[in-house]
Order: sequence, then C-alpha cells, then structure tokens
Amino acid sequence: METHKAKRVAIIIEEPMERRLTAALDGAGVQGYSILPVLGGSGRSGGWTADGQLGRSGMRQVVCIIRPERLDDLLTAAFKVVDRHMGVVTVSDCDVLRAERF
Repeated sequence: METHKAKRVAIIIEEPMERRLTAALDGAGVQGYSILPVLGGSGRSGGWTADGQLGRSGMRQVVCIIRPERLDDLLTAAFKVVDRHMGVVTVSDCDVLRAERF
C-alpha cells in the first residue's frame, strides 16, 4: 500500500487557551485536528496530575497532521498563542494513507 509523507504536530497547552489555539489553527487553514485531555506529566516544575487540582482547568493536547509544505503557517499561528503561555509544540514525520485528506 502506498503511503505519503506528512507532518504530525502535537501542541500541549492549558485548557483555557484551547479555543484561542484552535481559532488560530483554523485561521491558518488547518483542516482538522484532534483534542485530547492531558491527565498528568512532569516538566520543569516537577510532576503533576489533573486529579485534585484546584483552580486549574487542566491541560489539552491538540494534534494535527498536515502536508509538509503547510508546516510553517501552522507553526507561526501556534507560536502566537503559546509564546506567552505554558505550552509545548512538537513536530514529527509521519506517513498517511490518504494524502487528499490532509
């Protein structure tokens, strides 16, 4: 079966910034993404979990798969949102079966 090269972008951001991020992605022409809850992790401030958090809405991961030539527009839009907020952006290579969907 033939596969096609694509980019997978995963953005972890605080839940209150989710709508601002997805609006920026929509504005950059991103046709689709998935939003996942982040249940816990560890970072510069140490470990944390979503259980028992008071006054904190939690974290979300927004995952996009796009054509490589559209990566710069997506990253520019995402960076405008995560630049001043807690957030992690990763980019990896992937292969897709139906390139016309991306």
